[in-house]
Order: sequence, then C-alpha cells, then structure tokens
Amino acid sequence: MKITLPDKIIIERKIQPSVIRDILKSLDINPSSVIVAKNGNIVPDDVIIEDADELKIIAFAHGG
Repeated sequence: MKITLPDKIIIERKIQPSVIRDILKSLDINPSSVIVAKNGNIVPDDVIIEDADELKIIAFAHGG
C-alpha cells in the first residue's frame, strides 16, 4: 500500500485488510485530526483498506 502523509512524505507498507482508523493509529496519527482519501475519494475512518489501495492523509488547517 502507498500512503502519502500530510508532510508529503510517501511510504510503502504491506498490510492485511484493516480499517483506516487502525492504520492511522499505527502511524501515530490522531484520526480526528485528519481526513483520508482512499484511491482519490474522501472516506470515513471506518472504511476497510487493502494492500492494493492508495491512501492520502490530509491534515486539517485552521486559524482564527
């Protein structure tokens, strides 16, 4: 699986089918602080991901 992190670093990982939330936790990323695109589509963190999928993790930006 190819994962693009918020800082644009790309990592490759072999995974068993997992939910996005578990993948984020394994990367020490708080699921409530990001949104995730699976194969180009924004999806919730309870979607199952397989090794052939591609994830892009997008950090929220906010200001005041």
